[in-house]
Amino acid sequence: MTSSIPAVDTRTAEGSALQAVLLDMDGTLVDTEGIWWDAEVAIFAELGHALAEEYRQVVVGGPMSRSAQFLIEATGAEIALAELTGLLNSRFTELIDGSVPMLPGARRLLTELAAQSIPTALVSASHRRVMDRVLHSLGPEHFALTVAGDEVERTKPHPDPYLFAAAGLAAEPGRCVVIEDTDTGVRAAEAAGCRVVAVPSVVPIEPAAGRTVVGSLEEVDLSFLRTLVTAMH
Repeated sequence: MTSSIPAVDTRTAEGSALQAVLLDMDGTLVDTEGIWWDAEVAIFAELGHALAEEYRQVVVGGPMSRSAQFLIEATGAEIALAELTGLLNSRFTELIDGSVPMLPGARRLLTELAAQSIPTALVSASHRRVMDRVLHSLGPEHFALTVAGDEVERTKPHPDPYLFAAAGLAAEPGRCVVIEDTDTGVRAAEAAGCRVVAVPSVVPIEPAAGRTVVGSLEEVDLSFLRTLVTAMH
């Protein structure tokens, strides 16, 4: 359930209340939301169904099982849920073809967190086979822990993945900052009691208490993340 990278020291800089940074993958660090949609459109075209554009806002950021079930019901496609999720995962890994474009500011932020020995986890609703493929582009050395959607009983929007990640890094959820791009992920992080930085990808996200909305990761660095937690403690 974890990466093979040894856990990093969970001590933070003196005076800082930040204990860990937990990051979503698709649409937050890597530009894959469009690739997932392309995979869904292609599979359903082969099944004889065209996906309406408005479906995209429903399936973005959600767990594979929920998104696939919605598309089956919306189109009336005659395919079992397990078969469809297998086809979508396979088509996605084919489409990314070994490399995934990182979003602006993502590599710089990961490099800074690693350089400052900030405990960092990758927390995704994507399945392990997909996560491991994307990790080749992200650099597995940047994460002390990785949590995939098929490794927890309840994935996003439930808090379980983020609670598991915080515990795995020996961090208090209230002293973790989560970076997410979808409402589903934001709700999971907030339900876990974490501070949230939202970087909306496909669907807008409104600011709220305990939640900061930014335009891109270019606006996010370690000092900024530390202020979000320090303000609460």
